[in-house]
Amino acid sequence: MNNANPPEAEPEVELADCIECGVCADLCPDVFEMTDAGYVRVISLPFYPKECVDEAIKHCPADCIRWNPQAPAGEES
Repeated sequence: MNNANPPEAEPEVELADCIECGVCADLCPDVFEMTDAGYVRVISLPFYPKECVDEAIKHCPADCIRWNPQAPAGEES
């Protein structure tokens, strides 16, 4: 089983839909963090752990997290 998406894919949070519940940061703290302002930020990584991010996507009550296969590696969402 592949545990990481290709380097060119990264998770993306649609902040306009985000309810700032913190579920993603709780489930996958190596990838998502809550900023001091209360927003979710995707941490810039060379690759993202697929299972962890998929769990955050699955449990997000606002359904605002997705994989962005077009994102350049290292560019923040």
